[in-house]
Amino acid sequence: MQYDEEVMQMTPVTEAGTETPGYVAGTWDLDPVHTEVGFLVRHMMVSKVRGRFTDFKGTIHTEKSFLDSTVEVSVDLNSIDTDNEQRDDHLRSGDFFEIEKYPVMTFHSTGIRPKGEEFELDGELNLHGVTRPVTLALEINGFTKDPYGGTRSGFSAYGEISREDFGITFNMPMDGGGVVVGDKITINIEVEATLRAE
Repeated sequence: MQYDEEVMQMTPVTEAGTETPGYVAGTWDLDPVHTEVGFLVRHMMVSKVRGRFTDFKGTIHTEKSFLDSTVEVSVDLNSIDTDNEQRDDHLRSGDFFEIEKYPVMTFHSTGIRPKGEEFELDGELNLHGVTRPVTLALEINGFTKDPYGGTRSGFSAYGEISREDFGITFNMPMDGGGVVVGDKITINIEVEATLRAE
């Protein structure tokens, strides 16, 4: 595929002065093999459990100005994986995700703002039938040609949400105080995306 040389050499400068060498404007598809949609939640008040979703799809539209770019992501909640089948089945149940009624979680961005040398990604997260605004910290990891003639980009995003904000209120109290599963969920997303042929 031929790319416009001017587009390939764009180096956007944000209000914060961040520069991204090799920046490419275009439409990108998430590479599911090299992308991870993960989370972290406190368990029993003394430890943390990590999990991820293995079935998702998403599109990134990078514009000439990165601050005008957008992202849309859809996650199949049935694909949750915490390395424990019994726990995963419980998370799929009516106590938590209630996937028979709400099988998909979606996110679409509403804006990007510079913050220091990084960015903040604003968007709307729909989970468990509830839509709420969410802001994620966003890093641009780079743009590069791959060995197969394509072009790839990389991003990292992370933040925190309250599951109770989305109507997931199941709590099992502990004898010593606190609950089995924490309310705050840490989100960690590592993205590798491929440039779509236009």
